[in-house]
Amino acid sequence: MPYIDLTMPINERTPVFPGDPPHKIVQLTTVKDEGWNKKGLTITSHFSTHIDAPSHRFAHGKTLSDFPLEKFIGDCVVLSLAKPDLSLIKKNDIVFFFSGVTEKLYRKDFFENNPVISEELAQKLVAKKVKIVGIDAPSPDTDPYPIHSILLPHDILIVENLMHLRKLVGKRFECFILPLNIENGDGAPCRVIAKI
Repeated sequence: MPYIDLTMPINERTPVFPGDPPHKIVQLTTVKDEGWNKKGLTITSHFSTHIDAPSHRFAHGKTLSDFPLEKFIGDCVVLSLAKPDLSLIKKNDIVFFFSGVTEKLYRKDFFENNPVISEELAQKLVAKKVKIVGIDAPSPDTDPYPIHSILLPHDILIVENLMHLRKLVGKRFECFILPLNIENGDGAPCRVIAKI
């Protein structure tokens, strides 16, 4: 299979980050009654698999609109968060970390006791001049969110809630991160596709 979808599915059971309003998916019309099917969606800009812009954390930070399309496409490497081999990283890479958290999707403990990226590791990613960091977890950090504060000022965007990374650890591939085109977005749900 040359393409792998790394995106969390959006459905009634998709977990919502604690403190965020619940999402809604409603059937607005049906083929039977109106002649066509249409759903209504109510979500935040940080729902399901999504990308964070600097303006998510900083009042005067860049929005997604400030970045060219090339920012969201490029070479990607997946590392194990437990034992990251930083020698695999090249300048301008997209770097995803496998933690295994999204493998417990839909469980009650989805947001509990999850591994995070250390501040030391985040500083090394800055030094290696990567362009995007992603993780298969709801967040790379916890309150007060130091990893966001380290990466985003360097225009290193953050992708959260990735899926299906286990079999990609140690591999390089072309990656497409396709955020919704929300003008001046502080973040956006996105489709993330690996071309193997």
